[in-house]
Amino acid sequence: MEPIRLNFPVEGGDLIGAGEASSKMKLALKKLDLPPEVIRRCSICMYEGEINMVIHADGGRAEVEIHMDHITIRMVDSGPGIPNVEQAMEPGFSTAGDVARDLGFGAGMGLPNMRRYSDEMTIDTAVGVGTTVTMRINL
Repeated sequence: MEPIRLNFPVEGGDLIGAGEASSKMKLALKKLDLPPEVIRRCSICMYEGEINMVIHADGGRAEVEIHMDHITIRMVDSGPGIPNVEQAMEPGFSTAGDVARDLGFGAGMGLPNMRRYSDEMTIDTAVGVGTTVTMRINL
């Protein structure tokens, strides 16, 4: 059976509208009557990825594939890339600017939370090219 595919644009710099894509995905997962814990984990992963793209990458797109046994969330941007993935994965490490921090974002928990709430996570990044974070949440 073919997976259900959802695609959402993510606007860069729009901290007020950040979270729209994850909210829309959450509604779709609820309509499919998936377990609440799965919906919660997917929502956290997607929201954190969305915020990262808004703050660091001038936006991008979120791709969601709903399979019979898992959900894949792919966050794709053409931003600056991550120069040091190991450092970026450290809880509390952040390169967010003052505007994002003043609004309560940029605490350095995005990637660590994405890893924590997904069953698998890969980061494909190149400086000056962009980043793709792929997460799998098992059903």
